[in-house]
Amino acid sequence: MPRILIVEDEDIIRSAVRKLLQHAGYEVADARSVEEAEQNHEPDQFDLIISDLRLPGAAGTELINRAPNTPVLIMTSYASLRSAVDSMKMGAVEYIAKPFDHDEMLAAVENILARQGPADADSENGKGAGDKPQESDPANIMFGQCEAMQKVFTLIRKVAPTETTVLIQGESGTGKELAARALHLLSPRASKPLISVNCAAIPESLIESELFGHEKGAFTGAVSARTGLIEAADGGSLFLDEIGELPAEAQARLLRVLQENEIRKVGSTQSRKVNVRMIAATHRNLKAMTRTGEFREDLYYRLNVMQIRIPPLRERRSDILGLARKFLKRQGEKMGKPNLNLSPEAMRVLERHRWPGNVRELENAIERATILCDEDVITPFLLDLDSEGGDEHIPETLVEGNNEQPPSRDADSASDLSLEDYFQHFVLENQDRMSETELAQKLGISRKSLWERRQRLGIPRKKTSN
Repeated sequence: MPRILIVEDEDIIRSAVRKLLQHAGYEVADARSVEEAEQNHEPDQFDLIISDLRLPGAAGTELINRAPNTPVLIMTSYASLRSAVDSMKMGAVEYIAKPFDHDEMLAAVENILARQGPADADSENGKGAGDKPQESDPANIMFGQCEAMQKVFTLIRKVAPTETTVLIQGESGTGKELAARALHLLSPRASKPLISVNCAAIPESLIESELFGHEKGAFTGAVSARTGLIEAADGGSLFLDEIGELPAEAQARLLRVLQENEIRKVGSTQSRKVNVRMIAATHRNLKAMTRTGEFREDLYYRLNVMQIRIPPLRERRSDILGLARKFLKRQGEKMGKPNLNLSPEAMRVLERHRWPGNVRELENAIERATILCDEDVITPFLLDLDSEGGDEHIPETLVEGNNEQPPSRDADSASDLSLEDYFQHFVLENQDRMSETELAQKLGISRKSLWERRQRLGIPRKKTSN
């Protein structure tokens, strides 16, 4: 059982993280400061240390030096992103921004331990430090027994050891970030950071500052200099998810990084050399976007040196039950329900469903069913796949006067298609005069749900003019 040390001075946060990790099956100890951690425990004997950045006495990053053989995950607020980036340059394996949700923390812990565990085992078995851990293989990071996924794994194994720029194509929820992680972990850069950036999730006005950094006074609100995420990935890999959402100005700057291996902070006159392996991903057709002028053609060809296409789940029918069992086992262990099984009817429902949300939708369905299940058998009712899209309530006032029933369609897709058609029409009609917040409020959903549905339906955000 992996042993984790939590170093956090706020009692509520420390207690919450401890309970979360204990419930997930980890052995956990905690301390309020670096000094207390050293007095009451031996930090170097743990499998992972999770530490707040700002602590009374020594900073959390001091644990990187005092426990050199133990990976350190730094917790920090979003406002302290620059400090978090600096901590990764000092040797922290990853940082997580507060406030974080439980799944985000558990995923970060699981990923770090998956990377570290095999290396420790090799050391105990007397293997050389240069041996590749088997858990770095894409077949252990992603699940896929069908021919299409086996081809993906083969391609990742071939391209990972090179310095080649990779473009990962695939619908939302297919596992593009997992493919990027496999590429990084199988590369010579595995010991350096993998910095992941969702280009669609960062406001357009901040994207250049986040990627390239800025100097103090470069713009209103720039009260101090900031290190960009590209510079933080120096020596490692940079994963740019949803790169099709990158604004034109940032595209031009990114092209220079690829051509000249150098960056220039916003507001600076000096350039700096960087050594970064670029991995990009998108669910959009970048080639078509170059014809409309939405994406630079020269940048497209720089990125598209090697392309990896992740197939949607509907093209991987033979993998559906295997994935479902994998998620069910993980969720069952996490929630103290290790004996859960799928009923034959539930299996048939899973195989027939068209999975517009791909692997992510399947994982969410299994998690939902695991929470609701009172017995040991998952039924179709618990999977709740017929009410696809029903979680996003559309107020009746918005559709007043347009209550006419759509023509009946086949079984499971009628309500989903009509809702998606309505959503697409409403967003395209109103995004010129409404902000993202106003659109979400009118639709009765969160901004996050609005963004996710935009990604799934391929509806780009309206570009704001400066």
